[in-house]
Amino acid sequence: MADTAETEVLVVGAGPTGLALACGLRLHGVGVRVVDRSPGPATTSRANFVHARGSEVLDRLGALGTLPDEAGRALQVTTYLGDRPMVRLRFGDPGLRTAAPPLVVSQARVEAELRERLAGLGVEPEWSRGLRTATQDDDGVTAELSDGTSVRAAWLVGCDGTRSTVRKVAGIAAPGVRLSERFLLADVHLGTAPGGPADPALDRTGTSGWAGPAGLLGLMPMPHPDGDLWRVLAYDPDGPADERLTPDEILRRVTALVPARAGRPIRVGTPEWLSEFTVHRRLADRYRAGRLLLAGDAAHAHAPFGGQGMLTGLGDAENLAWKLALVARGAAAPSLLDTYEAERRPLATDVLRGTSALTRVDVARSAAGRFLRDQVLVRAFRAGWVQRWATWTTSQLWVSYRTGPLGARPFTRRPRPGDRVADVPVRRPDGTTTRLYSELGGTWAYLRPAVPGARPRSAPAVLARLGGQVRVLDSTAPHRGTEAWLVRPDGHLAWRGTDADDLDRWLTAALTTGRRP
Repeated sequence: MADTAETEVLVVGAGPTGLALACGLRLHGVGVRVVDRSPGPATTSRANFVHARGSEVLDRLGALGTLPDEAGRALQVTTYLGDRPMVRLRFGDPGLRTAAPPLVVSQARVEAELRERLAGLGVEPEWSRGLRTATQDDDGVTAELSDGTSVRAAWLVGCDGTRSTVRKVAGIAAPGVRLSERFLLADVHLGTAPGGPADPALDRTGTSGWAGPAGLLGLMPMPHPDGDLWRVLAYDPDGPADERLTPDEILRRVTALVPARAGRPIRVGTPEWLSEFTVHRRLADRYRAGRLLLAGDAAHAHAPFGGQGMLTGLGDAENLAWKLALVARGAAAPSLLDTYEAERRPLATDVLRGTSALTRVDVARSAAGRFLRDQVLVRAFRAGWVQRWATWTTSQLWVSYRTGPLGARPFTRRPRPGDRVADVPVRRPDGTTTRLYSELGGTWAYLRPAVPGARPRSAPAVLARLGGQVRVLDSTAPHRGTEAWLVRPDGHLAWRGTDADDLDRWLTAALTTGRRP
């Protein structure tokens, strides 16, 4: 075996979660290596939507890049019963109150922007280097890789997907259950069958879906110079069971299912990508075993419906990055890492519950299940307030950690510690105006009160314990009055008050015990 190379954190998996985590750690000045068993970056992906919360994470990491310019800014989903449009649900409602809107863009493009950002921070993913095994001791972790080399790291984070090797090495159970039979996925060129009329249903401003007795069919427009590429999702419970289909078999079934379920003369042309999957629900019992941690699909796996997978993984990465950075730098005790699971696992539980329910509705085949889906839920989603609720729920902008170990005591004013802070305008000490999120990512933000005479004089000395990773900014919101706010790198409120001694007590408790005082 080759000599062992050392790093502070070894990230296993170069998907969106692993790349976002590595970016976050590098922004805090932490040494990182990223390894992946794949021979190179993915060029295709199941995920094609980044909700508002995901856009905010990418924004704070400096990894939005050109995505807003090339992606669709909103997604309209039209559900049909037969040839009748029953519901039109539009994501990206202005009521989301965010400067980073949801984007229709492939996971492959998100990963490309994250890789570019990470390269600018001095790190390149190491391909064809999967994890074979790892052993940990009091001082670190020794990881043996598939190419015969080994890496010595202080911490190891598994972002290596649903079949996570890190999770197995750590001895962390992840019980799960199968929720569906086979789904077919295909990126194919669609057109009108020869001699058929023009098909008004294939509207490239949004997704079209059919939920009939035979099963679900969804058609999502995909970027392509010819303007005829579509992502096809088809539930295939009656197809050949318990064996993998060949690409030709998938194409034959998609060619038959699309016109039959849509009830329209749609011609399925040349495929760009073909795949299949079944839906499983899985949640790790814990997110940490000593110096081994899990994030993204390694910690939780659920149905793709609702676009929550990549979104939840990005949130995991951002939450973990600043905590692991403080611990790696010796500015916080390892107990701070326990707040990562305490804050993120309840969210994963909620996401799994919601996506599992949606899956059962989508694949319903009994008469009672179809009636609930086609007559009750479809009609309910015509209501404007239901559509706004669905948009808000899937955005994850509502996520709060106020009930976690670092959160607020009951009955404090809003936003409470643990709540998301909006991307408010702020002013730097030199007088220039900027956005709060552009100052975060690798730093905390200390928002001084709008009333200068109320500023706690000893606050800078207290904040020094965060390792210098703090931006001191002035609030431009007069209603804030005499209060100062400390905002975490992930955009959540850490502390609010008028007394620097109270801030000192909060930081002491959080960094040494992982709990609020």
